[in-house]
Amino acid sequence: MPAQPVCNVLLLGAALVAGELLGAPAAEAQEFSLFGGAARASNTDTYTWAFNYQEGLGQYFAASFSWLNEGHVPDHHRDGQLLQLWGRVPLGNPKFILQAGIGPYRYFDTTTADQGGSYSDTHGWGVVYSVRAAYYASSRWIAQLQLNRVHVQRGPDATSVMFGVGYQLDAPDSPGPRDWASSSTANVTNNEVAAYLGKTIVNSTSSPSALGGALEYRRGLARYLDVTLGYLHEGSSKLARRDGITSQLWATRAFLNDKVTLAVGAGLYYAINENENSESPGPGAGKVSGLVTIAGSYRLTQHWDARLEWNRVVTRYDRDTDVIFAGAGYRF
Repeated sequence: MPAQPVCNVLLLGAALVAGELLGAPAAEAQEFSLFGGAARASNTDTYTWAFNYQEGLGQYFAASFSWLNEGHVPDHHRDGQLLQLWGRVPLGNPKFILQAGIGPYRYFDTTTADQGGSYSDTHGWGVVYSVRAAYYASSRWIAQLQLNRVHVQRGPDATSVMFGVGYQLDAPDSPGPRDWASSSTANVTNNEVAAYLGKTIVNSTSSPSALGGALEYRRGLARYLDVTLGYLHEGSSKLARRDGITSQLWATRAFLNDKVTLAVGAGLYYAINENENSESPGPGAGKVSGLVTIAGSYRLTQHWDARLEWNRVVTRYDRDTDVIFAGAGYRF
């Protein structure tokens, strides 16, 4: 289980640096978008939303990473991480772009347990096919309409329509997408320590929550690669109390004159303390779990920044959690 999130982040890292490896010119092409809309699965209508980060890989191609939430249908609460490769063409005007994408989907599904217990955290792989129409209204803002078709190993397939608003993080000279992402000449991060506080939500049918916190040390290994070592306290919910040591590799990008960073990380979480408060679905079967995180920061001064993190703890014993934190970091 823990090795699979690591594969995801390494694939994203390859997409982030592909422009440089291929000798790309220094044109900006990074886009961050928020999507929301409606989905249908198992003859049930529900909502859907997504975060999306995209980089150009030449005039006619792009790569993206998304965190997709497919809403709630009977017996299924499903979301996960999605990597896609896109083909794109202008629709008679550089401001109008049509894209078609396909890619692997690592999903996490909170389901009603088949035997015993009240729920199960089901993990699996799927594929997502997408078509997107985008209008580049200015050198920064993008309006988008996207159709998704989701196929998964276990559980219902789904179809969704989403509207999105995108923002080009490094503004081009004129409206429209650019072929390649800008390159960096230095590490995004040198050294940083950070403290976090926020909420832990157990991925069960009742979704109990607790107050949690974390400490983290971050070190830049290369221009787009960081490593972290930290301590995570998930708090005490109605189902469990857990805390321990974390370590992750991160694909990281800086934007807006290094004021803003976006990153996705994957690694391991070793639980030092783990206490079960419920007999269902049973006591923990192991202390090592996977950890997948999306994060962002905003630099306030030369040394201080504000940080946000959304962590997904991936277990093998039905104790997955979402850990959503805000914090402050000090760079040196």
